[in-house]
Amino acid sequence: MSISEIKNEAKRSLNGKWGAAVLVTFIFFLFNTLLSFFGEILIAGGLNEWWNQEQTPIEANLFNIILSIILLPLSTAFYWVFLHVSRHESIKVSQLFTIYSNGKWVLKIIGASILIAIFLVLWSLLLIIPGIIKSFSYSQTFFILRDRPELSILEAITESKKLMKGYKWKFFLMNLSFIGWAILCIFTLGIGLLWLAPYVTTSMAVFYNYLIDHYQDHADKEAII
Repeated sequence: MSISEIKNEAKRSLNGKWGAAVLVTFIFFLFNTLLSFFGEILIAGGLNEWWNQEQTPIEANLFNIILSIILLPLSTAFYWVFLHVSRHESIKVSQLFTIYSNGKWVLKIIGASILIAIFLVLWSLLLIIPGIIKSFSYSQTFFILRDRPELSILEAITESKKLMKGYKWKFFLMNLSFIGWAILCIFTLGIGLLWLAPYVTTSMAVFYNYLIDHYQDHADKEAII
């Protein structure tokens, strides 16, 4: 499947669901922004104090770090929503937050995010390029965890590396192909991201579906041989 075919499949999957997709994206961005905004105001002691503060207090920085960790499952759920879309399933705003109903899921996603970040930092200590390449290798981890929750974090990372073997360059080019749309979003003051984010994320999900189908076909052929 070519990059253009992947993107066309993403658009077909989103056909008739653009309204819901934009709404989910808007709530996702709004939720992240408002939590950080109101948290900093609360720490500052009020809106006026927050507005007049000359530098961000340490407490606010710590709050943002903790908040970023807490919101990691929400970011993963956002990707999962569009995995549903790529498989022509329904899309609901509630799908963004159901992940928090399972404590094990929350801890697993946070753990996977932190572990991948550590791996990437270690690879980047060598050179920037190896770190970028490894980020492509690990890119399917959270989709895999959605489909195969029985896997451990390291097992999911290993499976991602297997899926991405020989496809990292294609994944890079697919992401690069959206740069023109991203530049246009700047001229819409970011509003265009409400449409671009679903398009990009659904394309990534279609890419993942293609990988697992291709990997399974290859495994079946080897079993026959």
